Amino acid sequence: MTITRRALLASAAAAIATPAWASPPVADMVVVFKASRRLVLYSHGRPIRDYDIGLGWAPVGDKEFEGDGRTPEGSYYINRRNPNSAFHLSLGISYPDPNQVADAAAEGRNPGGDIFIHGGQGKGRQRGDWTAGCIAVSDRAIEEIWRLVPDGALVVIQP
Repeated sequence: MTITRRALLASAAAAIATPAWASPPVADMVVVFKASRRLVLYSHGRPIRDYDIGLGWAPVGDKEFEGDGRTPEGSYYINRRNPNSAFHLSLGISYPDPNQVADAAAEGRNPGGDIFIHGGQGKGRQRGDWTAGCIAVSDRAIEEIWRLVPDGALVVIQP
């Protein structure tokens, strides 16, 4: 096998551009694509990581009240962390917003809460859509998400 000068220079340039000690970019936005069961981390508009997910046990439609098994849709932000989660680690999502509280109250219902991105998906544990409305990823994935996503990051959950 012969390595060309061009390939050698390209390899050297890549190594210089991304040193081994460089930390990964911080994610400023998390987008959940419910229909395709994907969670994508973005940094400055560019995707940096992509994960398989599980959702609430009744995933179609927007969450309306506690116990409906749906994952909410809309724009939120990361508002808390739980390092002692029953599902390895978890990042809290700012659901419900004031409009969702009012809508549920108008029907005499509780909108629910405690919506998280958390571990516990797959590998002898839960698979598919099984949460009460949370977004589940593998334990390994939540460890990476925990490191890359700061508090206050935008979370967009799409149908």
